[in-house]
Amino acid sequence: MKQEELQELVETISKNEFGRPFLHEARFNLRLRTTGGRYLLKSHDIEFNPKQLEVFGEEALIGIVKHELCHYHLHIQNKGYKHKDRDFKELLKKVGGSRYCEMLPGARRTITTIHHYQCTSCQFTYERKRRMDTKKYVCGRCRGKLKKIN
Repeated sequence: MKQEELQELVETISKNEFGRPFLHEARFNLRLRTTGGRYLLKSHDIEFNPKQLEVFGEEALIGIVKHELCHYHLHIQNKGYKHKDRDFKELLKKVGGSRYCEMLPGARRTITTIHHYQCTSCQFTYERKRRMDTKKYVCGRCRGKLKKIN
């Protein structure tokens, strides 16, 4: 799908589902990784993740378009456009937009490495997902030196 086709799709869905025109730009953004799309508050443009279309198809993209158009139309009308707002939830349910997009394969990596540190004074053990500089940080209980353990 090209940018022009995306723009036309968004304008059509806006007119048919919301009864209002979409007057701004819709475009693909290759840098989006963990989200299907995003509505830009300042410019009122909408960006979409092209990988959602490639992996899950046009039906998934249409659900994302409806979701982002809910943000768009509610924001322009000065109503609650955030995910937590009642206006947003009601409009999303009314038009049948997707609440969440499918997770892309390899989009987030899971952290499996756990680093273990032990205080040399009080023997308290710390588990961390990230490595710590043992020269810079000390024990939070007794201010003793830390050492990395297996």
